[in-house]
Amino acid sequence: MSLVLDPAAQDLLFREARTANTFTDEPVTEEQVQAIYDLVKFGPTAFNQTPLRITLVRSAEARERLVQHMAEGNQAKTAAAPLVAILSADNEFHEELPTLFPAFPQAKDVFFAERPAREGSAMLNAALQAAYFIVGIRAAGLAAGPMTGFDAQGVRKEFLDDDHTPLVVVNIGKPGEGASYPRSPRLPYDQVVTTV
Repeated sequence: MSLVLDPAAQDLLFREARTANTFTDEPVTEEQVQAIYDLVKFGPTAFNQTPLRITLVRSAEARERLVQHMAEGNQAKTAAAPLVAILSADNEFHEELPTLFPAFPQAKDVFFAERPAREGSAMLNAALQAAYFIVGIRAAGLAAGPMTGFDAQGVRKEFLDDDHTPLVVVNIGKPGEGASYPRSPRLPYDQVVTTV
């Protein structure tokens, strides 16, 4: 094997990790979420931008408001998960670039002065960060249940503002009974990789 990562860690993060649909009632602590973020914040993005925003839905009242905006098949599991996170893209991320990208602080104005350019970059880079966040959840020994089946405009109005675009809602916790579907196939290497 050409990988330097320990095989047990490979299994934890990828081969044995699964999207969870049920969870135990064991809580997910603030310390766990902090540790996850402190690990995944180092994932690469363009210009070191950090457009991902994480809204933790902890209160029963907020959970009820969120469940109303989830697709029918996602409502029960969102209501029952120990923790739910709304991951969104901050379309005003460029304001932080002079601090986050000191090698070229002018990037804020040179590349991101126009809102459409910011929105496209925010969506792409926040999606990268969301993927890192899911891997970080797995690194913490937890399972993630990421979902895009929700009313994005409703979630934005209820929890965010016009400068934030909701990307994915993630249920987080220890997997419960029958948490995952059987593993679905993946495309083989030669169907994906081309050499030119």
